[in-house]
Amino acid sequence: MEQNKKDNKNNQDRKGKNSRGVFSLVIWALIATIGINYISTLLEGQRDAASSHEIAYSEFVELVRDGKVESVEFGDDVFTITPAEGFVYTDAEGESYDEDYTLFTTIIPDGNESLMALLDEYGVEYTKPYVPQMSPILAFMMSYIVPAALMVGFFMLMMNLLSKRGGGMGGLGIGNVGKANAKVYMEKSTGVTFDDVAGQDEAKESLEEIIDFLHNPEKYTAIGAKIPKGALLVGSPGTGKTLLAKAVAGEANVPFFSISGSDFVEMFVGVGASRVRDLFSEASKVAPCIIFIDEIDTIGKSRDGGRFGGNDEREQTLNQLLAEMDGFDPSKGVIVLAATNRPEVLDKALLRPGRFDRRITIDRPNLAGRLATLEVHTRNIKLAEDVDLKKVALATAGCVGADLANLANEAALRAVRKGRRFVTQEDMLAAFEFVIAGSEKKNSVLTEFEKKLVAYHEVGHAMVAYKQKNAEPVQKITIVPHTEGSLGYTLLMPEEDKTNLRTKDELMAKIAVSMGGRAAEEVVMNTMTNGASQDIQEATQIARNMVAMFGMSDAFGMMALGSVRNQYLDGGYGLDCAQDTAAIMDKEVKTILDECYRDAVKVIEENREDMDKVVAYLLEKETITGGEMVAILEGRDPSTVEEAYASTRKTEQDGFRPSQPESIEAPAKHIAMTSEKIEMPPLEQETEMPEGNPDEQPEEEKTEG
Repeated sequence: MEQNKKDNKNNQDRKGKNSRGVFSLVIWALIATIGINYISTLLEGQRDAASSHEIAYSEFVELVRDGKVESVEFGDDVFTITPAEGFVYTDAEGESYDEDYTLFTTIIPDGNESLMALLDEYGVEYTKPYVPQMSPILAFMMSYIVPAALMVGFFMLMMNLLSKRGGGMGGLGIGNVGKANAKVYMEKSTGVTFDDVAGQDEAKESLEEIIDFLHNPEKYTAIGAKIPKGALLVGSPGTGKTLLAKAVAGEANVPFFSISGSDFVEMFVGVGASRVRDLFSEASKVAPCIIFIDEIDTIGKSRDGGRFGGNDEREQTLNQLLAEMDGFDPSKGVIVLAATNRPEVLDKALLRPGRFDRRITIDRPNLAGRLATLEVHTRNIKLAEDVDLKKVALATAGCVGADLANLANEAALRAVRKGRRFVTQEDMLAAFEFVIAGSEKKNSVLTEFEKKLVAYHEVGHAMVAYKQKNAEPVQKITIVPHTEGSLGYTLLMPEEDKTNLRTKDELMAKIAVSMGGRAAEEVVMNTMTNGASQDIQEATQIARNMVAMFGMSDAFGMMALGSVRNQYLDGGYGLDCAQDTAAIMDKEVKTILDECYRDAVKVIEENREDMDKVVAYLLEKETITGGEMVAILEGRDPSTVEEAYASTRKTEQDGFRPSQPESIEAPAKHIAMTSEKIEMPPLEQETEMPEGNPDEQPEEEKTEG
């Protein structure tokens, strides 16, 4: 009852404000009309004065007698005189007035009869035009009411157009400064449903439950459960947070308000808070509904000192958002969804239960998720029979949904450039290389020494990766320059179950592989180049993480020296230790790098002859596969390797996972808990149970006590 009274009062206040606004608009329109009429009268008088000249009545009579007047028009106050053709009037000051000017003189009372006799005598035409009389009321309306009404209508139309366009000119539309510019979607108008989202099963499950809350609230309230007020979607860029929100709009069949956090921020203080109030007010009218705020970190940053600077507009907007999320009734079914990739900067009051009750993580998809995502994005693409999306999913470890969508589109574009009607497996994997390395430089020319140097550098990476037990298999080696700045690259195919969890040996092997290029330059070519700069940066980053974050250093042990700052953006961290400790950490990092570099040099020195064979074949072909490299090392003809992307991954008999698994299973099913094979005992040695009571044991198996 109390809430209804408040709503009625708010409606009355809103109507009163609207009435006062319309009344003010009418007054201003009338003032503008009066001003325009006054200005037009002045302009008309000035125009008449510029095209006419007044003469004396006696002079007019003299002109009639001299035959210099052609006609006369009688008016209420003046006589308008048309001079005879060819006559140019000259006044007393000597100024001449040709036929373009009009002469006029004032009327003298009681002189009209003698004037008309004079005009008849000299054959001058005279007349008085008929002017129909207009009602004073109609004249007033045409002069003032109609123009004012047209102005009011024009202003109302402009206000309506500006409100539909989000205020226009930065949200400064008339009467629309504090109005929320949320897009409203109904049912499936977004064109996206949960069928278009793959690889995020856990997030979809949580959102499907929220939608079910809206459709069947009685099922949950029957046992006393309350509808959650909000859910925060957190994840890296490109993982599909906004896509999931659009899918919610397509599945909910309820009003869906979509707005970005930047839409609340304007140059006027208080506008953001006003728009928050308007947004929740509009949502409460059409409840149940969903409000989606994208990039909420724009207005939801922590209110710690120094965060907002001198302008407290964002802080006011955040305070209003907190108040609205506390104030609306959860039984109405208004649920707030928000998305961000910077949850660490959000205000703690915004994240507490009762405002955002759920935090849904939209993570990078695993192997099964990438396969499902590729199937979604290739749904409308014509694929050839040789396309194996499993291998593409295996090669794209770490990619997000947006990367996979771009990959599928680039593969289709490449197929068109090649003149094919279907997308092949080569197109899919070539598109993956295009995304990570760019396109080939057609006009780049390398000298023979440079080609040889690049070849040994890349084969150094591949050889160390092939000889390391815990390294990833090599899929491709090329010395063709690419647009991303590399003169060549070695493409490794990561294993799915090693994407998120890596041992110390695997990390050390990865550093050694990065060092393989520089090691080959020094051992074979006796030189160093700047081509290893990216490898050195990658190796140093891994070693620094091992010391500062992973606790893999003997000097520090289980001590965290840093903390992650932007988990879902660049993944960087800041040091939380003293300068002396940081100096010791640098020494530990150098120790790890030196150890891995020695391992890489050892591999290069022990396999120098094999490297020369691979380099000779690479210089001839410029691009070879990992399978061709293995064939050379094993003494086979590399031309017999027909697969365009054959890798150095060993067979399953050697204990490695095959590059093309028959079925994609959970990683736990591939974990081996023992290092030795346990044989089953022969059947004839099994102990037979005695007949009779099964609870009785054989005499020799009974124990005392």
